[in-house]
Amino acid sequence: MSVPQLLNVTNAFGDSVGFIPTLYMESGRYITGPHGTLVTSAINYKNTYRQYVGVDASMADLMRPGMYGAYHHITVPTKMGRIPAEITVDVVGSLCENNDKFAIQRPLPQIDDGDLLCIHDTGAHGHAMGFNYNGRLRSKELLLRSDGTVELIRRAETVADHFATLQFEPQVMPAVQHKALVN
Repeated sequence: MSVPQLLNVTNAFGDSVGFIPTLYMESGRYITGPHGTLVTSAINYKNTYRQYVGVDASMADLMRPGMYGAYHHITVPTKMGRIPAEITVDVVGSLCENNDKFAIQRPLPQIDDGDLLCIHDTGAHGHAMGFNYNGRLRSKELLLRSDGTVELIRRAETVADHFATLQFEPQVMPAVQHKALVN
């Protein structure tokens, strides 16, 4: 909905009920959401009662689909426009958790090990919501500039980064009795 359309609807509502409500929105998702893509590689394939494509990314890189079933369009760049969707698959991450899924029963072209998959519209919730579950290190971030150049804007985490917060001077805090524990 455009801003003029929103104003028309709001004003019409105000005319009918006698007041105009205050409208709040989270603009970060609107601005950044469409401007991120998680690029991941297919690393395995499983065909049991349904077909699974395993990728090297996980819900630690993008948790929205696993957390509440958010839809993110997925493309396979090397097969776009040439091969119609041939199979219906679940695209799953590598954390071995039952909700580590990027897509459930999604029609996609045949995906082979090593194929790159692009999971779209991850700008607002990709790296910002990332976490280190099962010791997963956060991936690097790249910026695709309008002139076609690519710039590294965040390096990948290292094992040293992962353990950095465990290196500190010990501080022993004095014992404090909490009222709830005393009674």
